[in-house]
Amino acid sequence: MLKYTTTMLCPRLKNSLLLVFLMLIAATSINAQGRRKPKPPGVPSEIQITPYKTTMIADGKDEALISIKIIDSRGDSVADANIPVTLHITGDAKIINVNGSTNFNNLPHTDSTWQVKLNGSIRVILQTGRTRGIIKFAATADSLYTGSTEIHTVQPGIAHVVTHDKYQLKKVTDKILGADISFLPQMESRGIKFSDNGVQGDPIEIMKAHGFNYIRLRIFNNPANPKGYSPKLGFCDLEHTKQMAKRIRAAGMKFLLDFHYSDYWADPQQQNEPAAWAGENFTALKKSLYDYTVDVMQQLKDQGTTPDMVQVGNEINHGMVWPDGEINNLDSLAQLIYTGFKGVRAVSPKTIIMLHIALGGQNPEARFFLDNMAKRNLPFDVIGLSYYPKWHGTPTDLKNNMTDLANRYPQQVMVAEYSQLKREVNDIAFNVPNGKAIGSFIWEPLNSWEGIFDRDGKANNYMNVVYPEIAKKYVDRK
Repeated sequence: MLKYTTTMLCPRLKNSLLLVFLMLIAATSINAQGRRKPKPPGVPSEIQITPYKTTMIADGKDEALISIKIIDSRGDSVADANIPVTLHITGDAKIINVNGSTNFNNLPHTDSTWQVKLNGSIRVILQTGRTRGIIKFAATADSLYTGSTEIHTVQPGIAHVVTHDKYQLKKVTDKILGADISFLPQMESRGIKFSDNGVQGDPIEIMKAHGFNYIRLRIFNNPANPKGYSPKLGFCDLEHTKQMAKRIRAAGMKFLLDFHYSDYWADPQQQNEPAAWAGENFTALKKSLYDYTVDVMQQLKDQGTTPDMVQVGNEINHGMVWPDGEINNLDSLAQLIYTGFKGVRAVSPKTIIMLHIALGGQNPEARFFLDNMAKRNLPFDVIGLSYYPKWHGTPTDLKNNMTDLANRYPQQVMVAEYSQLKREVNDIAFNVPNGKAIGSFIWEPLNSWEGIFDRDGKANNYMNVVYPEIAKKYVDRK
């Protein structure tokens, strides 16, 4: 989500420096010398937009709720803020309801903008037209940081199955208290050292001692290329992943591999195919994806570090390997996911397969995606959700969504990414009904704004108190 307004950034907070930068700029204003100074808590700083659908049907009827509110530098709602806000729409959609009323045409507006008074918050209903594409929705106000989101409009068409085989689900038998720490080699290359109670050590070993039992690693096809994730250096490529996998196994922990199928960040805002695959026809593209998946899995297996679980794509609710696998091409998307599935299974038939969507609190869109994969008979074992409150709703939204998915689908359900509300998120993730709860993965806790180590590498209260309590409550119990 590398659209650096405040647009649905959740995971693409994905560069730790960028993450800190975003948190800082939301809390600042410009002084006379052009320097930024913090806005105090309680003072309006930013417009937060939470969309409850980011995929809609282009049928002239589909509707989506968008919550808009004013927040301060800490992300807390400023309920008494009475601020004029302009809503901007680009694409084939219109506002049909504001705060429960359809009688709002007296508000100042043009074909693409509406002016409203934001008394702390408002709720808007957006309705699609009949054009496939992208709707851009933004809210602006003087002196506040803009809130925005993108909504993909689709026309699903007739579903074609990827296989006629009946799939036997594989179950995760252990409870997972996991973490994505893919930034670790980059941090260590800058000389950062980690310690616990004054004793220096491998952060993976320290995490294991405090209750974590699973590590997630992202992998890019060729991150070293000039437009890749890590130009020239190649962090998060296969070789770095192999070295990290050895450390994970040495610590006695399990391993989730997250295929991005891109040279750069893959998320709902961008899922660009690797440069090496550009221009290939669909048959060749599937072969490239399969061969790459097999090669990565085989090299990991050969060194004794076969992943216990694999994500075939990262936050793929808008598709993956664009343009062929965009959400508007549901049959092609399902075929690409199935190709990755087959590549994993060719090397490791026992590895658990996760589908990862960035829809922690967006139940209608989660249902849309998973229903369409089910119609195409796509096999997989675990539903993984990203949950960042700013973009994915309230904890209640997360709980309701996970409960519904656990009741509606045969797969187990987990939170594959989160950062804030650590206790609350884990209380929800470990209490999904029907025995479907398997746990969570916190995203980049070594250096995010709520990290389990301080900036000087010292284990903090999250590490020493919060996570041992969560582990004792949900993972260590027999």
